[in-house]
Amino acid sequence: MDTWIWIVIAVVVALVLLGLLFFLPRRREAQLEQKRSEAATLRDRARIRTEKADQRESLAEEQAEEARRREALAREQAEEARQHREAAEETARQADELDPDVDDSARR
Repeated sequence: MDTWIWIVIAVVVALVLLGLLFFLPRRREAQLEQKRSEAATLRDRARIRTEKADQRESLAEEQAEEARRREALAREQAEEARQHREAAEETARQADELDPDVDDSARR
């Protein structure tokens, strides 16, 4: 083969190697940038989920506090009803004691 053919082959090989040296790092950088972008997207999703979880937790705490308040109110009302019932029974007992028509065996 002639020398000029070897020179052309060497130049082509050199150009291919230079092209690879130029292309490969850029391709790697593009892959890294894509991974950075995906990571940022995942972080955004995690932040949104955390915010939603915080909101739900806050709502649950509010609802639990409301339930405790209602339970305390129900206990107060039950105690008040018990006191009214006792007062009514005492009043009925007093009425039975005063009533001459009530049989002693029917008295409470």
